[in-house]
Amino acid sequence: MGNGIIIYQSKYGSTKKYVNWLIEETQFDYIETPHAKIKDIEKYNTIVLCGGIYASGIAGLSFLRKNYQLLKNKKIAILCVGASPFDKKAFNEVKAHNLKEDLKNVPTFYARGAWDEEKMSLKDRTLCKMLQKAIAKKDPSTYEPWMKALMSAVGEKCDWTDKEYLRPLLDYIQ
Repeated sequence: MGNGIIIYQSKYGSTKKYVNWLIEETQFDYIETPHAKIKDIEKYNTIVLCGGIYASGIAGLSFLRKNYQLLKNKKIAILCVGASPFDKKAFNEVKAHNLKEDLKNVPTFYARGAWDEEKMSLKDRTLCKMLQKAIAKKDPSTYEPWMKALMSAVGEKCDWTDKEYLRPLLDYIQ
């Protein structure tokens, strides 16, 4: 498959789970974003950035944004991991919010993660509860897919990770 590296940032474990599956399939090297140094990354032909989606941001994307000019001639892909079911409109909004200017044409893929309020930080749990309260005031028939997923996950432990979500990304990088 060539020489490649997976740069990732995982907060609650779903992204790391996908990274492990990617490593099995590709034999790529891997590193967490906080430890990534551009001088070490430049030697690879293929770079996959994997990060969770938090408050519409993609974890770890700042590394790619900061170093894109040095990496733009490589095969680059982004895998976003989120708790919501895939929704084209919501995914396009996340891409538009995060992938501006140079990054707007970087192929971006989505994989569904997990939900476990017990693992969440107090801050994340509080933000989710505030969002749930705001959504609860709406008519459920007007909920977008991510709203339905959020409201149905309250108090539940859910793991939607699935290797099949990686198929489009693997097809791209192979």
